[in-house]
Amino acid sequence: MKPINLYQIADEIAPFALSKEYCERYGAYDNSGVILDFGEELTGVVFSLDCSTLAIEEAKKQGANCIFTHHPAIFSPVRSLSVGGTAANIAACARAGISVISAHLNLDCAQGGVDDCLMHGLGGKAAESVMHPLREGGYGKVYSVVPTPLEAFVGGAQKEFGTRRTVVYGNRPVGKIASFCGAGMDDASVNFAVGSGADTVVSSDAKHHLLSALIEAGLNVVLLTHYAAENYGFMKFGEKIKSKISGVPAYFVTDERLL
Repeated sequence: MKPINLYQIADEIAPFALSKEYCERYGAYDNSGVILDFGEELTGVVFSLDCSTLAIEEAKKQGANCIFTHHPAIFSPVRSLSVGGTAANIAACARAGISVISAHLNLDCAQGGVDDCLMHGLGGKAAESVMHPLREGGYGKVYSVVPTPLEAFVGGAQKEFGTRRTVVYGNRPVGKIASFCGAGMDDASVNFAVGSGADTVVSSDAKHHLLSALIEAGLNVVLLTHYAAENYGFMKFGEKIKSKISGVPAYFVTDERLL
């Protein structure tokens, strides 16, 4: 099995065409796919949300020659590579002969992907409405959960997502949630949450004016770390791929510093 074969397996689970569709329909940008390909038989795959130093160290330790990430290892165009530059980690992979594949917006939006996993981890069964629907799957969801006091809801979320770094605003019981994985809180998602009758918004990386708007509208806001909210679903995706690549060892890296 080579990197392109791993890409094809990932494409069956979270079609990369969803990334292109999302960008075209909603004005986003992405760089998912095979980022670095040495074309060699895979000796092991490391699954890591980021192409981080920890992931590279784990690949070297295990003799794995491929890293599979969620966040694109190269996002914006790179004009130069250097040991200490912004693309230092991809340069390190190149130097070590480690191929890299990234599945970003396609995995966010895919059925059973990162955004779906966030919903399920928070107690939602199915979306009542989707902010950005695609031909399959979509991004940003509103759904009902068993009514729960806010403090108990937050405690359950912290346990499920393995984090204590949670910022909480509000005091209403939680019964209808709008959630957006990653840096999903923007003006559109705030309007979607309020317009859908949600009492609680769960996301990450919120700006002040958006928090203010939600609080003014009387909603609870629960901010998980970006890492915790997305690593949860990405690890489940990695397990799905692991089950399809028998004979190729798979390793999982979680950066506890970012949970």
